[in-house]
Amino acid sequence: MEKIAIFEVIERMSALIRSEERKKCTELGLQPVHFQVLDYLSRCNRFSDSPAALTNYLGMTRGTVSQTLQLLEKKGYIKKTTDSNDRRMVHISLLEEGEAVLSEARSTDFFRQASTFLNEDVDAEKVFSDTLVALQKAHKFQTFGLCKTCKYFTRQSDGFFCGLTQEKLSQKDSEKICQEHTVN
Repeated sequence: MEKIAIFEVIERMSALIRSEERKKCTELGLQPVHFQVLDYLSRCNRFSDSPAALTNYLGMTRGTVSQTLQLLEKKGYIKKTTDSNDRRMVHISLLEEGEAVLSEARSTDFFRQASTFLNEDVDAEKVFSDTLVALQKAHKFQTFGLCKTCKYFTRQSDGFFCGLTQEKLSQKDSEKICQEHTVN
């Protein structure tokens, strides 16, 4: 397949997924950016639950992210908490109401139905993951991958450890998105 055709396929897939998300968001009185923020917060670890990491991940301005966070906090979907060690740092977490709205807004049924048509001989997850990493590298974007796939992630006899931050990691941290993620 020609390289430009691959781009067109990815672009079309993205458009279909976003279209489905927009429909669900409209039904719930959300804007797509609200969904994107809630989705990110549900998938990031404790090193990546800050407004700055969210801004980097979404590729939006700090102002847009700040206004979105204020609205989501006002609606009772998220909570901001000052870091106990560094008072300048703010952590954002999903509240139960935010998780419920996110669950309704996700278009996983749409994708699950589509995935039944995929050829099982092809490792689609690897193909798409490799493509994403290639796009991120080509544009010098942060990878924001799962902690457990980072070159700094190590398994130790007593659990997991991050070689970059020099901190122990929980099982939950290891399975979430990290802004410090680095590919080998």
